[in-house]
Formats: sequence, structure tokens, C-alpha cells
Amino acid sequence: MTYPRCVGMIALVALSMLLAHGGSDAAWGEAAGVSTPRSARPQQCNAAAFRVVVDVGHSVEKPGARSARGVGEYDFNLHLAKLIEKELIDAGFSRTVLLVTADPPPLGLIKRVAKANSIPADLFLSIHHDSVPDALLEKWEYEGEERGFSDRFKGHSIFVSNDNADFRGSLMFGRLLGNQLRERGLQYTPHYIEKIMGNRQRQLVDAEAGVYRYDQLIVLKDTRMPAVLLEAGSIINREEELLMGTPERQSLIGAAVTDAVKAFCAARAPRPNPTTTTPRANPVTRP
Repeated sequence: MTYPRCVGMIALVALSMLLAHGGSDAAWGEAAGVSTPRSARPQQCNAAAFRVVVDVGHSVEKPGARSARGVGEYDFNLHLAKLIEKELIDAGFSRTVLLVTADPPPLGLIKRVAKANSIPADLFLSIHHDSVPDALLEKWEYEGEERGFSDRFKGHSIFVSNDNADFRGSLMFGRLLGNQLRERGLQYTPHYIEKIMGNRQRQLVDAEAGVYRYDQLIVLKDTRMPAVLLEAGSIINREEELLMGTPERQSLIGAAVTDAVKAFCAARAPRPNPTTTTPRANPVTRP
């Protein structure tokens, strides 16, 4: 046998031995000094250590918007937030906190932020239900009383603040949540980009997930963890108001939130030491 043929035969035998150990890829990789980089391995969510603050928007005394049938927004917020809290705890996020604040704004908003920052939390999610500016309301009579409504707009919306200490994290979770809602057949409302919204007009930073930028809201900009506000649906729309009160719609939203939290938890690096100040990203690079 010539020398080149001998070398070829040895290589063929070595290849056969390697294929015969196909079920032991990890062992072979380590033996050869080649291992899968940790960054390439799927990260696992430590749900038991991950804390979510579920903030109930508004309060009993200051219930927020009024629905087309005269129900305070706070009632919708509280029911949905409690369901989300339960869904998260059932999914293993046992440190979830339901945040209810009685004080009216601005003191109530400051207290919400102070509570979340003192825990500390890994994610802040504020639950709300939507309305429209008074100028866009129409009138109808319900149960003997004149009520305001607008059937022109419907759908959810998601808000983040460019001034949050972790804007990138806020936007990441906002996108995850928006995509989970979309996968369940729910559509976000695009009317926040329209001029008719006046001072409530917002910049749309993700047109697929329905994430808007809202820099002025205290609970989004002053929290020291990723913070997202969810307007779960329009209660000023007469049809959607009825849907928002059903267990089916609430469960759908609760499942979307839970799956988004799972994905966010898995994607996030461990929290830095609270005494360490994390450098903020250059605002010029943000949307």
C-alpha cells in the first residue's frame, strides 16, 4: 500500500469511530477541547427568583376612565391584575406582587414607584383599560343615564418610556407581550399616532407588536427596572367593554402576559448588584 493510500485508510477508520459515537457528542467535544459556548445554550428562567410587580392602575377613589356603561376603569384593572397575578404564581413566579395604591395622583404614582424600587423587582407591569379624549366621545343613553362612548376605536396598546433606567429591557418585554397578544388573535389600536389624539398622541416604536413611547408617565420613567404599561382594551367602545369583562378575554390576556414573562425571564441576565450603577444607553441610539 502506498503512503497516501495508508493515510487515507487511517482517516477513514478514525471517521468511522467518530460516527459510531454519535450519541456522545458532548463527551467527544469535551475530549477534543471543544465545547458549546454558554452564550449559545438556551437560558433557563429561574421563575422562583424572578419578581414581577403587577400594578393596578388608578384607585377606588380615583377610578380613572369611565366605560361606555359607566363602570370605573379601576374595576376592570383590578380584576385583570388579580388574574394575571394568579397566572404568574401558578407558573412558578411565586414572588409576584400585586400593587394596589389608594392615594390619588401625583402622590399615588410616586408611592407606586417607591414601592417597586424598594422591593426590588425585575419587571414592573401596570394594568389599565383605555378610553379616548373627551372631544372624540359620542353620547348615548344607558339605564336611564346619558353616557359617553366611542365605537370608532378598539384594541390594546403597550407603552414604554425612553427615560426608564432600563429602556432596552422595557422595550424587549413590550415587544414580547405585544407578540403574545397578537399570536392569540388580539389586535392593538393604531389611533395613538393620529393627530386627533392631541396631547395623547404617541410615537409608535414597534409597529408589529403595538408598542408606543410614553416618556411623561412617572411609573414608566422613574422605576429602576424594566417597566411597561398595558392598556388591555378599550372600555369606551361598547362592544369591547363587554368583551373585556368576560373570563375568556381576561384569561387570554393573562396567558399572553405569563408567556411573555417566561420568555423575558429566560432572556435576561442575572440582576446586577443593587449598589452597582448600570450605565445608561446613549439616548441618541434610542427610537
